[in-house]
Amino acid sequence: MRSLLWFLGSCLLAVVIAIGVRYNNGLVLVVLPPWRVDFSLNFFIAALLLAWVFAYFLLRSILFSLGLPARARAYRAARQREDATRMLEDAIRLLFEGRYGQALRRAEGVWEKDHACGTAALIAARAAQRLREYEKVALWLERAGTFAPMEKFAEKPAEKSAEPAAKADPETRAAALMIGAESAVEQGEYERALLLLAELQRLHGRHIAALRLELRARQQTGDAEGVLKLVRQLEKRGGLPPEVARAIRAKAHTDAVRRQKDDAGALLDYYRHLRREEQSPRLALAVAENLHAQGEDDKAASLIEAALAEHEWLPELAALYGELDAADGSRTLLARIARADAWLEQHPEDSRLLLALGRICERQQLWGKAKRYLEASLALDPDRETCLALAHLLDRLGETEAANRYFRKAAETGARLPRKKPADGSPP
Repeated sequence: MRSLLWFLGSCLLAVVIAIGVRYNNGLVLVVLPPWRVDFSLNFFIAALLLAWVFAYFLLRSILFSLGLPARARAYRAARQREDATRMLEDAIRLLFEGRYGQALRRAEGVWEKDHACGTAALIAARAAQRLREYEKVALWLERAGTFAPMEKFAEKPAEKSAEPAAKADPETRAAALMIGAESAVEQGEYERALLLLAELQRLHGRHIAALRLELRARQQTGDAEGVLKLVRQLEKRGGLPPEVARAIRAKAHTDAVRRQKDDAGALLDYYRHLRREEQSPRLALAVAENLHAQGEDDKAASLIEAALAEHEWLPELAALYGELDAADGSRTLLARIARADAWLEQHPEDSRLLLALGRICERQQLWGKAKRYLEASLALDPDRETCLALAHLLDRLGETEAANRYFRKAAETGARLPRKKPADGSPP
């Protein structure tokens, strides 16, 4: 439709011009003594239009010729930008492919072309980190715009960049801090990593990746309180699977308990003030073992009873329960036997509980019951500890031949049975 309108308009204009030229009888007289020229007005108008068109194109040609150097420079710059962009794309692709040496070279080429310098420096720093070339990591992080003291990432001072400040990109500062912190963690410089993460938090706030990295660093420095705080934050944000969070939390609590092993009151207060979901049988076992080591057997027994009542069953807690002495003597021991018998009704096949009952009965001088419990435990699990307990009991009862038989069995069994799992759940 638009083309039709243009065509009709052009035809109308041609008709108007034709009619105007036909009925225009005017003359133009030009006098320049001694010459005199006259010609029609139509010719004058046509000549004037042609002169204007010629002048216009002549001026455009002159301006075009004068602008050729600038256009050539712009063309070369555009080609360089296109080449640098392709190199940057190649560097990113190579980085994700795991070809870190090639990615580092491509990123360095992009940097030299002065194109996307911040991004190129980040790619180079990440590639150098994967190659464990920490001197280059320090150099590229400085170029990427992180704050100055990066030399401690390398064993030797990094080579200073010729123009880091001129090309540094403020937008890459947060990413540079993250890469620097990761490099510090890889090299075991955990305090350094925490300083970088603190700077990142001050400038840009916290995010899940930074929290996870800080968690790794604080785990290595033994900061149990910091680990617990970070685990809670990550759980709220969905940054940790529940199983992993429970394992990390249990390990942190166990470490905190070990640091308070010489103060029974502080130990109990620490455990009792934990959230219900943060208490666990393994942690209760670690606390009870420390209390037992300090001679606080009655407190350890109360803790074990409460833990087994509130949490799932843990045979190691029952086994430790059988090793505890009683300050009140016979009455306390009888109460413990009654409580352990109640547990036995719920867990009749638990050899550790039977061993604990045998030990408590032996301490209470209930020789017959002790022997029956130990024999029942041995029938379920012929381990070295039970063999030795039964052998010592038989030796006290004067059954020397039977005692020697179990001593020999303990010696044979100890060599082939696995070690007992530690209370904190770590590998034996």
